[in-house]
Amino acid sequence: MDSGRVISYLRVWVLNSSKSHPTLKKKQKAALSSKVKTGKLPLSDCSARTSPDSRAFNILSSLWLQMNLLDKLKRQTKKEPGEVKAPQVQVPVYWLETSDTVSRRYEFEPDGYLSVKVVNDSRPVYHRVVESFLNKFFPSGYPYSVNEGYLRYTQFRALQHMTSAALSVLSTQSLLFAAGLRPTPAQATAVSWILKDGMQHMGKLICSNLGARMDSEPKRWRILADVLYDLGTGLEVLSPLCPHLFLEVAGLGNFAKGMAVVAARATRLPIYSSFAKEGNLSDLFAKGEAISTLFNVVGLGVGIHLASTVCSSMQGKLIAGPLLSIIHVFSVVEEMRAAPINTLNPQRTAMIVADFLKTGKVSSPADLRYREDLLFPGRLIEDAGNVKVGRALHKVVKPSKLQEWKEIFPEEKFVLSHGNKWTDMLLEHNATAEDALRGWLVAAYATSMEKSFHEPSASMLQDAYDKMNSMFTPFLNELQAKGWHTDRFLDGTGSRFAF
Repeated sequence: MDSGRVISYLRVWVLNSSKSHPTLKKKQKAALSSKVKTGKLPLSDCSARTSPDSRAFNILSSLWLQMNLLDKLKRQTKKEPGEVKAPQVQVPVYWLETSDTVSRRYEFEPDGYLSVKVVNDSRPVYHRVVESFLNKFFPSGYPYSVNEGYLRYTQFRALQHMTSAALSVLSTQSLLFAAGLRPTPAQATAVSWILKDGMQHMGKLICSNLGARMDSEPKRWRILADVLYDLGTGLEVLSPLCPHLFLEVAGLGNFAKGMAVVAARATRLPIYSSFAKEGNLSDLFAKGEAISTLFNVVGLGVGIHLASTVCSSMQGKLIAGPLLSIIHVFSVVEEMRAAPINTLNPQRTAMIVADFLKTGKVSSPADLRYREDLLFPGRLIEDAGNVKVGRALHKVVKPSKLQEWKEIFPEEKFVLSHGNKWTDMLLEHNATAEDALRGWLVAAYATSMEKSFHEPSASMLQDAYDKMNSMFTPFLNELQAKGWHTDRFLDGTGSRFAF
């Protein structure tokens, strides 16, 4: 980041603070704006404040000062053509900043890098422990660098991984009892290949064919992944009850766990992406995996303790196993409810259109996250036109009707077919979310008009189309301003057509 960019950020901050930061007087704002525009911002204006806007201002101000010093150092060391300069002594450039009883020393190294060292920290020990934990397990800049719901998502993710690890200990213990094995290398290799490497790989291969559906409904498939994992673990726990069917039961359990692994990994990136606020996806991913690893270790400890005490008998496992599974599935459901997915699929699009027709406002991803149907997302929404997406073309519309539609609306990449119970919408192969939104709005307006006139007609469809065109641009602008991605429409395995 150069000093020019920092100055531009400061200008934006000063402009925004005039609307949102009530603690600054008008004269102070004008003075700050003047200093930013002229590039004369003294260190005294960077003193510690308490509000989030002020902390952001402090950071940007400090960055501006650092860049200004670095530019001066570069100008001092720059040599004009033909000019001979005497060797200069490298003078260290440093300064101290104190905030919240923490003193930090900033110093420019000879190679131009900035080093930071804490020279005095008089905070209580628990404050430093909390800060250290946040630095290691939460993204840089938390909570301002993530979207709403990240803390709740992380809390239940930790609980989910802890219970999952505890269940894995119980299932492993049961497998060994059922097989009657001794831990010899040859037997361990054979069991690993037959149960894990063999059947688990089969589950992975089958589940990998469902990738498009996982893109469309990542929350639903993440929940199904953990349900499959618990079913597989449950079969392993029950394997001592039927030792003569050990290979079949344990193999089926690993088959289910293999499918769960693929589904969980495939849906991880869309969920992390929904929390990324400042292009910090890699940081979010790394810190999320750190949380998972930490609580997996905790869960292993809990599982070992249970296996050696309460769950040393089958009766104990039959009590503790279902209880851990319930906590596990509940945790992942709450995780998914907290995630504000910002891509458009049929369910979220229908909810956005229904809210817009009712209130005239566009709902944000955070507004819809607790209203999504995570288990049965295909339900029709009457206020959004009862639209169903993705049926095969030959099942929905005759070739003559398709030709007629394309003659009336030649520029559109959607086709609507009104039925008794719902309206089918077909999309062309290169249609985006904007095309899907246009078609959805036309269907919703036509359905509302049909309630008044009791019979659909070509003129009614044209009126609905004209109404959609009159308001689509502000609707789309507000949609994008709320954080929705309108460049693609994720309809799962829905069929598309080429005309």
